[in-house]
Amino acid sequence: MTTTVSTPTVNGVGTSPQRPDGIVKVRGEFAYSSDLWHEDMVWGVTLRSPHPYARITSIDIAEALAVPGVRAVLTHEDVPGVNRYGLEHADQPVLASDVVRYQGEPVALVAADHPETARRAMKRIKVTYEELSPVTDSEAAVAGEGPSLHEGGNVVRHVKIRRGPQDLTADVVVSGVYEVGMQDQAFLGPESGLAVPDTEGGVDLYVATQWLHVDQQQIVAALGLPIEKVRLTLGGVGGAFGGREDLSMQVHACLLALHTGKPVKMVYNREESFYGHVHRHPAKMYYEHGATRDGRLVYVKARLYLDGGAYASSTGAVVANAATLGVGPYKVDSAAVDCWGTYTNNPPCGAMRGFGAVQAAFGYESQMDKLAAACGLDPVEVRVRNAMSEGDPMPTGQVVDAEAPVAELLERVRAMPMPPERPFDLRHMPGGVSNTTHGEGVVRGVGYAVGIKNVCFSEGFDDYSTARVRLQLVGGEPAATVHTAACEVGQGLVTIMQQIVRTELGVDQVTVLPMDTSIGNGGSTSASRQTYVTGGAVQAACVAVRARLLSRFDAKVRVVGGKLVAADGQVLADLVDVLGDDVHDETVEWRHRPTSSLDPETGQGTAHVQYAFAAHRAVVDVDTELGLVKVVALDCAQDVGKALNPQAVLGQIQGGSAQGLGLAVMEEIQTSGGKIRNPSFTDYLIPTVLDMPPMTIDVLERPDPHAPYGLRGVGEPPTISSTPAIVAAIRAATGLALTRVPVRPEHLTGT
Repeated sequence: MTTTVSTPTVNGVGTSPQRPDGIVKVRGEFAYSSDLWHEDMVWGVTLRSPHPYARITSIDIAEALAVPGVRAVLTHEDVPGVNRYGLEHADQPVLASDVVRYQGEPVALVAADHPETARRAMKRIKVTYEELSPVTDSEAAVAGEGPSLHEGGNVVRHVKIRRGPQDLTADVVVSGVYEVGMQDQAFLGPESGLAVPDTEGGVDLYVATQWLHVDQQQIVAALGLPIEKVRLTLGGVGGAFGGREDLSMQVHACLLALHTGKPVKMVYNREESFYGHVHRHPAKMYYEHGATRDGRLVYVKARLYLDGGAYASSTGAVVANAATLGVGPYKVDSAAVDCWGTYTNNPPCGAMRGFGAVQAAFGYESQMDKLAAACGLDPVEVRVRNAMSEGDPMPTGQVVDAEAPVAELLERVRAMPMPPERPFDLRHMPGGVSNTTHGEGVVRGVGYAVGIKNVCFSEGFDDYSTARVRLQLVGGEPAATVHTAACEVGQGLVTIMQQIVRTELGVDQVTVLPMDTSIGNGGSTSASRQTYVTGGAVQAACVAVRARLLSRFDAKVRVVGGKLVAADGQVLADLVDVLGDDVHDETVEWRHRPTSSLDPETGQGTAHVQYAFAAHRAVVDVDTELGLVKVVALDCAQDVGKALNPQAVLGQIQGGSAQGLGLAVMEEIQTSGGKIRNPSFTDYLIPTVLDMPPMTIDVLERPDPHAPYGLRGVGEPPTISSTPAIVAAIRAATGLALTRVPVRPEHLTGT
């Protein structure tokens, strides 16, 4: 009898299998990097500058060294290699030597037998400072006001985009000035890691990070060691969202380990975490939109100022994103966009979910609402009339060559059922059960927004990932292992890699090996790129394994459920019999299609790999007397190309929307004179489950022909459109202009 197979792969692409790390995380048994332990370890702590800008005149470590139990006290003089590091520019000292440029800059390190001993010793280090007047205004920095914080001035990068005629007039002109506050990634797992010296002058670092190989490159330069002497392994990561792309304690732990000859553990507390990682760039943005009387865009002009803080980090790339995406997902023949990223003495800023697109979207979506009002149009209608689609050019001249269902996303969220008018219930009121209102001043508003985000690295960056896949019999059953250096930071990459292997090789047992630097670069877990690029690498490695395995069969043979299956569904053989004692092992470097740099004068170029789109409708209740906001509904439609894991896709959209809600109404690192005023979760507020409303989510699957499985990056788009949608709803409820986020109570009450 002939056996045929037609069933889809169990737990493969398109399904939602259980996460391999899910149960232990829910039970509280997952080992995060802060749980790392070595029986012989000592503890490291960091002395940080109390000043945003000051000259160091002396450092005295004698009293700290005299504390019993102290193993080492290190300053810049103890950095054996280059005392500089950085993602794009090596402009940040490992330990400050002559000048500190932001409050919290590392100045010295202590290692001791107990963390409290280390902290006591740290307080005995005597640093003499000569305070300087800080630079705190990014727009003034562009104008050349104030001292230069780095050689070459205070402009990190200026991106200029010019498309179409620049002398157009329009029937309707709306303009506005918009501001975005400094948002924190607010990951729950603090910066932490364990550095273990070996007996040959090298070190192994186990750390929570987003990019193992770039960490490694910066560490070896600072330590003055060959790259094979510094080995990194990913520790358990308790959230990232861009805040772990830069170095924090990595070099410091390795320095202390090599100096003491002991394993060194470092764990930041929450306050130190606020000082120890980059944040979202605060922005000030000037927009002008010109349109016909029926609301069709004629031109867009924009000037955007992004405050990069004391060091460059990824400011250059963030500036490029804000500029190239600064018009939004709209057709316009004439665009003039200038975006600057600057050095100031504010906290360093770099990568955070949305990466420049978040700031720009608040500007251009606020403008679209203004344009709708000026033209007497519905806010959705004005967006639909201007929505880009496949084949349209971006302001950079790049043609969008995959589906861009912008208008459809807007129509879908508009068509979703509205939340019911709730009967009076304190639990559903702004202010909740605190009984601050009985509804006397509560009004409801509805707002819409749509956003655009690039996926993967841009501007000609050599963006690739490396994957090794091995297929063999284990215990008499076919089994595969996957090895990459791509960081799992909670987004579910380990699950996706297993799903891809099951789909491509038809085996159920798939083990994901620990991520480390013993294999080639996996790139950063950022830019919504890992499923695209590392997923592409895993798929390509599987294809190479399968080609070797099936080399004596017809090219159309598949592996399904442990069987070799012909094109007509006939089973040809068992995989167990074909494998035998053979081991099929392939390592692949996989790249997406190339991009190009931007023309420095016009900003024209094919800068991005892929575009992703999401739209939100927000419904809010606002207590106009107390200035309190309750987000009643936050509904979303998003094109994901192909949902490789539908449940994970929904989780990403919900989580991204929550961060957008936080930026809209509560999250801001507040600074004064360069100093952080609220470095704690007592004063820096993030949304909880009680703040998140029900979400209706409509997931579109419009495959991108250029991407593996047709997928689009998912994690960032919902963060982009959720913030302006919520603010639009608050405006609709109150009639207030609301040109700054987060919206605070005093903005709503005038107090």
